[in-house]
Formats: sequence, C-alpha cells, structure tokens
Amino acid sequence: MEYRQLGASGLKVPVLSFGTATFGGGNAFFKAWGNTGDEEALRLIHLCLDAGVNLFDTADVYSRGLAEEILGKSLKGLRQRVLISTKATLPMSDEPNDLGSSRFHLIKSCEDSLRRLQTDHIDIYHIHAFDGVTPVEETLRALDDLVQSGKVRYIACSNFSGWHLMKSLSVSERHGWSRYVGHQAYYSLLTREFEWELMPLGVDQHVGTIVWSPLAMGRLGGKFRRGSPLPAESRLSQGGLQGPEVPDELLFRVVDTLDAISEETGKMVAQVALNWLLQRPTVVNLVIGARNEEQLKQNLGAVGWNLSTDQVRRLDEASVVTPVYPYWHQRQNTKLNPVPTV
Repeated sequence: MEYRQLGASGLKVPVLSFGTATFGGGNAFFKAWGNTGDEEALRLIHLCLDAGVNLFDTADVYSRGLAEEILGKSLKGLRQRVLISTKATLPMSDEPNDLGSSRFHLIKSCEDSLRRLQTDHIDIYHIHAFDGVTPVEETLRALDDLVQSGKVRYIACSNFSGWHLMKSLSVSERHGWSRYVGHQAYYSLLTREFEWELMPLGVDQHVGTIVWSPLAMGRLGGKFRRGSPLPAESRLSQGGLQGPEVPDELLFRVVDTLDAISEETGKMVAQVALNWLLQRPTVVNLVIGARNEEQLKQNLGAVGWNLSTDQVRRLDEASVVTPVYPYWHQRQNTKLNPVPTV
C-alpha cells in the first residue's frame, strides 16, 4: 500500500481508505448505500488492514450515529493500528442547535462521536459542509480548541467552494489556529468540476484531497452499459443518489474508454477509474466503500500499478467537459493560468 502526506501536515495516510456509510442502513437513503452489520463490518475491516488500509472514514450523520457505533465496536483492540476520520455539521435531529459549525454544535458533536467510536481522539475531524450562518472565526477557534485539548489531531473540510476554503485558511493563518490540511471532495471521471478551482487552490495552499464517491455513485463500477437498464442492486436504482444526474453521452463515452483500457491492462473497470484518480494533482486518498467482501477486494486492486501516459490521456479526453465561466475564459491562456499537472 502506498502512503502519501496529507497536505501541509506530517501525517501520512494510505492512498485508499475505507468508507463506512454502508454501516447500519439506518434509513431508506442509507439502506440504498448498504446495510452492513457488526459481523460483516469486522470482516471488511480486517480485509482492509491485511491490505495496508488503516484509515477508516465515517460521519456522525451516517445512519444517525449507527455507522460510528459499528465502527467503534469493530475497532476494539485495534485503535493503535488505525486512523479514524469522522465529520460533523449536518443535522442530527430536528433540534435548532443540532446542526451547523457553531462552537456549541461542534463540541457536542465531537464528544458524541468520541463516545460512539469508543476512543479518546479523532485523527482527522472534518467539517462536513460549509456553514454560511456561523462566523468562520467561531468554527475555526472551536476546532483549534479541540486540537489543543487532544481530542482531535488534524482538521479538514468537505464540500467547500473555493472561497469557503480560502477564507478559512486565511483566518487560521491570521490567528495562528490549526488549518485545514485536507478537503474531502466529490471527484471522478464523470465529475471533474473539482479541477476548475479547488484543485489549483489545493496545489497553491498545500491542501490534500480526499475523494469521496470516486466511482460516481457506482456508475463507474463496471455494471453500467450502453443500452442496458440500471442494475437493480445499484445505489442509483434504490434511491441513494447524491448530486446531479450525469448525461448519458458523457457516461457512456467514459465507460467505453474504460472498457477498452480494462481489456488492455487486464484490470477491472472500477480499478482503472480509481487508478486514474490516484494520478491527479493534490489527490492523497480515495474513500472506497463496499457492500460486501467481493466489492472491497476488487477496489483494493486499484493500487500497485499505474496507467500509462497514453491511457491517462484517453481517459482525460473522454471525460472532458466545457467549464462554466470564468474557468473557460481562464483556460484560453494556459500560460497565465496553467492547468495543474501531476
């Protein structure tokens, strides 16, 4: 397993982490992702550890805490071998203060996550979404207090826009507080908007990218084919969609190219799609999920080899879309605005 440094921190993380959104299946939305119970979770975690994957990603909102509880039970006796990443900000109930990035909510959320995870510290604590109501200074001071108390080792964000992240980094620098070293973002061959602003920002500010849904909600898992209905067992068929629809023209153009490269390399379609991401600038880690052991073993096969330069180029060309303004204008002169390269 390859390890990479997480942004401007000294922490090294594996290029693959295991996402636990499938743990628990606490409601209809998360059941569409998976319904992993205690015994299966333990088997999946040991498969990860055997492959060198020691980073486990979860969130308080996943099945309203049930995913954290299952992960905590599964990691009993293993805590010194693993890194735990969890998140807060999204609503946990209908109570008015049970959401957001206020000091009140973050400190309570952290304490609740520590209890459910049965640990005394969280290695990477993410703000799950930007809170446009709470002052950024309040959020970052609360996070710095959690770091200073020893309850959190590193802080990161997720689903921020460019100005959200840049403002936060500036505030942290101004006050000497802990800064975001990672950004967990939606990115794949089918969703390359991340490259327009967030990737250049990450390069410039040394923020590592942790990719969520690297297979675009399962669309790049090898089961979606031109002219065929959605697989009945897929997340999309069962109501687990997040994000906008992907045009069929783009989807099948990418899938056709993945199929061709899969034949050339002898690797599975999903492995090719994941390997492409691991060669992108700022990408430090991919969060892979799995409903069962077979899926997990397949995804673990994305490392230990690399696509050729020509294969990367073909995938780039198959997945390219015209950026929105002002990015299309900036790309008219790449001498002034160079596109990040590995």
